Amino acid sequence: MEETLKILVVDADEVDRMAIRCALTQAGVEVELSEVSDVNNAFSALSTTPYHCVLLDYRLPDQDGLTLIQRLRSSEIKVPLVVLTDQGDEQITLQLLKAGATDYLFKSRISPEILAHILRSAIRIYRAEMQADLATQQFRESHEKLILKNQELERQQQQIQMQNFKLLEASRLKSLFLATMSHELRTPMNAIIGFSQILLRPKFGQLTQQQADMVQRILNNGKHLLMLLNEVLDFSKLEAGRLDLKGEIFDVSKVINLAVDEMRSLADAKNLSLLVRNDLRNASVFNDPVRIKQILINLLSNAIKFTEHGEIWVEVKELPGNRLAIIVRDTGIGIPPRDFKHIFEAFRQVDQTITRKYPGTGLGLAIIDSLVRMMGGKIFIESKLEVGSMFKIELPRQITLSTLADDAPASQLDDDGFFYHTKNPHHSSSEARKTSIGSPTFKL
Repeated sequence: MEETLKILVVDADEVDRMAIRCALTQAGVEVELSEVSDVNNAFSALSTTPYHCVLLDYRLPDQDGLTLIQRLRSSEIKVPLVVLTDQGDEQITLQLLKAGATDYLFKSRISPEILAHILRSAIRIYRAEMQADLATQQFRESHEKLILKNQELERQQQQIQMQNFKLLEASRLKSLFLATMSHELRTPMNAIIGFSQILLRPKFGQLTQQQADMVQRILNNGKHLLMLLNEVLDFSKLEAGRLDLKGEIFDVSKVINLAVDEMRSLADAKNLSLLVRNDLRNASVFNDPVRIKQILINLLSNAIKFTEHGEIWVEVKELPGNRLAIIVRDTGIGIPPRDFKHIFEAFRQVDQTITRKYPGTGLGLAIIDSLVRMMGGKIFIESKLEVGSMFKIELPRQITLSTLADDAPASQLDDDGFFYHTKNPHHSSSEARKTSIGSPTFKL
């Protein structure tokens, strides 16, 4: 069913109004027609009743049509306006369209078809404009909301940046404090260890068995505390980027044997077998022997700590591409799979309570991970609860040191398995003297 259009005709000429009525009737347009003859009555009608369209004569007795258009716009009354003008009033028509009229129609051309077409077109244009205005308003509101959200996000980002800055500063101060305290505590601790060792020497006096046991406990606990302090100091240096590798050629088998011998007494105290298998055909490497030993001691310390019975194996073997692997296996308590991704985090331990069974700083594996990455290596872990764990370190036979001085001897590993050295790293390989990495000595 066609919509009934409410039309307001504003025209002082009765003949013109009759012509409009007849044209609408002949066109078959369902309309509810209202008629007024001046601007004031038109404004009153439009202020109280919604119309689909207004047919407005430009020349009215009290005011012209432009005045009505301006009054409607200032009062924010929106309605389609079709201006009725005479031919020759093109300038006036243009002015009315600029003021807000929707369309125009020459009175001399009023016919049923044209009038019906103009009405429908004006209403359609008006509704499209209203939808566009609504969309524009919604877009503007959305844009304003986005601006507010962006401002809020920027404010939150500034707060996060400030919090990050504070956290970084707190972390820096924490690392500085740990490094300072560890360094300061090492001096009296070394004195305690040194005097304990002196007291245990027979030439400085014979102690009773009870006294010797007490001094031995002081010595053992002092060494343990010194190890913890050294871990904290090393971690602080790693965090600050101030720990450098000191590369040299050495026999990795000897370093591994030294580390194992150093930890054997702890394994014996728990009746654990500590076995070593060395499958290296060539034991010479270019690395930092102190840090290699530290890595192995930390791995063995963990293995002994978390193993109540059974065995601990240390295996060293060749890998393709001038690499080698150091593997430590145990028959300990194992690590839950959910903790694999956290096991190398600083201060992280499986049992975080203060009443935990296994003591320590929680820095050992974090230090190992950092040192291995500095050496250009990788670390792998396999573990099963109540079965045991395996830590595998893969390292290049020759590490790259970015901190070597220009005048320091440069070490290179050639395709024949030889280290060769030049006094200046810019010398050609023909100027270098070669040393077999399988030889027992490393004279350059």
